[in-house]
Amino acid sequence: MAGRLWRRRGTPLVKSVKIWMVLAALLFLAGAGALGTYVLRQIVDDLPDVESLEQYVPPLVTNIADLTGQPIGEFFTERRTSIPLTQIPVDLRRAVMAIEDTDFYKHWGIDLQAILRASAANLRAGRVVQGGSTLSQQLAKTIFLTRKKTFTRKFKELLLTLQMEKRYSKDEILELYLNQIYFGGGAYGVEAAARLYFDKHTKDLNLPECALLAGLIRSPNRYSPLNHPERAQDRRSTVLGRMKLLNLITEPEEKEAEAYPISSTPSGLRGREAPYFLEEVRKVLEPVYGADRLEQEGLMIQTTLDLKMQRAAESILEKHLSSYDVKFGTITLNEYNQDLLKNTTEQVQISTTPPTLQGALVVLDTHTGAVRAMVGGRDFGRSQFNRAIQAKRQPGSSFKSFVWAAALEGTFTAATMVDDYPLVYIDMESDPTLLAETTTYAEADLAVWDNLQMTKDEFQLLKPDEQKELMKKFWRPQNYDGKYLGPLSVRKGLQKSRNLISIRLTDSVGPRAVARMARQAGIQSWLNPVLSLGLGTSVVSLLEMTNAYGTFATGGLWAQPYFIEKVSDRRGKIMQEASPKIEARVNPQTAYLITNLLRGVVSYGTGYYAKRLGRPLGGKTGTTQDQRDLLFIGFSPDLVCGVWMGYDDFRPLKKGITASTLAVPLWTEFMKEALRGYPVTEFQTPPKIEFAKIDSDTGFLALPTCPHVFLEAFREGTVPKEFCPVQHLGQQREEELIEE
Repeated sequence: MAGRLWRRRGTPLVKSVKIWMVLAALLFLAGAGALGTYVLRQIVDDLPDVESLEQYVPPLVTNIADLTGQPIGEFFTERRTSIPLTQIPVDLRRAVMAIEDTDFYKHWGIDLQAILRASAANLRAGRVVQGGSTLSQQLAKTIFLTRKKTFTRKFKELLLTLQMEKRYSKDEILELYLNQIYFGGGAYGVEAAARLYFDKHTKDLNLPECALLAGLIRSPNRYSPLNHPERAQDRRSTVLGRMKLLNLITEPEEKEAEAYPISSTPSGLRGREAPYFLEEVRKVLEPVYGADRLEQEGLMIQTTLDLKMQRAAESILEKHLSSYDVKFGTITLNEYNQDLLKNTTEQVQISTTPPTLQGALVVLDTHTGAVRAMVGGRDFGRSQFNRAIQAKRQPGSSFKSFVWAAALEGTFTAATMVDDYPLVYIDMESDPTLLAETTTYAEADLAVWDNLQMTKDEFQLLKPDEQKELMKKFWRPQNYDGKYLGPLSVRKGLQKSRNLISIRLTDSVGPRAVARMARQAGIQSWLNPVLSLGLGTSVVSLLEMTNAYGTFATGGLWAQPYFIEKVSDRRGKIMQEASPKIEARVNPQTAYLITNLLRGVVSYGTGYYAKRLGRPLGGKTGTTQDQRDLLFIGFSPDLVCGVWMGYDDFRPLKKGITASTLAVPLWTEFMKEALRGYPVTEFQTPPKIEFAKIDSDTGFLALPTCPHVFLEAFREGTVPKEFCPVQHLGQQREEELIEE
């Protein structure tokens, strides 16, 4: 029985007397002749140099702030911020010494009395309930040595402790200790611990908070208030009792501190702000500074983010996406399953869980390219895929702005009339050749049958696979509503987002001219120079589209998007500072003319919902085939914002949903918040721009009798020279003006 009891308690007993074994070994080696001297010298020679403490910098947290200095996140391997001893409350210093090293200012690094007390207490308890190591010993072990419990390591610990005590003052050792020790939850040092547990700076801690932190040092996980609040309270009581016993606090102070509540919520561990944005910051800086330096050297990174704007973006995006899920998620699921069954003869897995609509939003300062807000998805914890940057999707009709800009760069004006009638092309290896330009569906079909040299009835006798194969030769683009409105002005064609007008313009100026205009504006992705490019069939990112629209907003000046304003080291020395990259890319007159047309989209077209903001705004909607992507890219003179909504698996949204009904309201609600504080300003008119009143129905100069009149902008020398030839008798006159 005695033997079993000794073995059960043997390990703690050995731990409590190990220090005596080390001291005995030290004396033995010193007097053991040549061999002992050799062994002792080998151990001493292997010791780290305590002078390195003067250059020692523990791993420090890199702090990331928004453009106003508000914290938004951290990069770290150890959550730590070093502070001087003067910023550490006396109560915290006393609490730590009371529970960890009562005679810190009296001993010479090793406290023999403490070792004896700890040994006796541990023997009585049958386990380790007290430690005999001084703060100096703990510091030496933490900084210089491994945690492996060996005879040699303990020996080195004693020697290092004695050297530290000889070289450094007690205050210096205490300051380094309090900035080094681990407090749990990833927090190293008192400042990180204060922020984690109380969301305070160390200098603002009260007595019960100081006592709680001091109690954590022995076993951070065991006494954590986040995981074990009852144990934390008991441990805090132990610390307070010890402080009272040593006359460091009074009895009323002890009782008042005992009554102070313990919170089990990590006050300083809010989720990182703007997680998608922060990951982009990391991607930019890691190749420059390296991961270790970025996470351990306490850098200060000031970003371009506007935290207030970012929070509004996240909240409003989630609100609209959740609303769609509730209203239409099940309907979308049913329609998707029906289409799946209809378009395949294979056995498919029918989904029963409504999908979650995804979204992205990005905002840029038009003047500099600074990214003011970015949301890459609904939940960074579930998906780190940034849909604002990494996702390449078809932009749909939002790409038409580049078609119209290329046309305005050429021979077209906003008043030029273009036919909105059916077209039929023969697709020769993705190089469509115009087969027929017609005014009705019937004529378009007739052109197809003539080319196939068969009648419609003969075509119907073919097998379905044969019909499908033959029809692959033909491309018959259609408008979204399936209707054709006849001749429309270039302006109205964009306002109404007519596909057939976009195809005609692309065909006229050439797909390569459209691709070139898009690249000049800021699109970097590869664009396939075919006619369907005018319908937005090449894939691009939301950031590219948003950036390119910003080029129009600034009169043709492209600004490279950037995320970081300034990087400083831990001493405040500036290591890197932003210098916005701005280039003149698009002709100022062209940029102004397309901006003027895009303002019409907001005032009279598919972006009409945004007009309620009561500001000069331009923008364009985009809805891809089968409602797989919804976009709205819009801008003021100061900010450009892009919004995307869709499913990650490319399934369509509910039939009938468009960007006008879903994306534009979301964009409008966000921009209402984003533009608060921005003055209402006009887009600048460049030189060589002329204005004239135009008959909207014909594109000619307006007469007093014309019912629909628009004050149109023209490149100098391109104003129509002829007046409207149509007699508009008895029709009421309406003037549509975009005020300068």
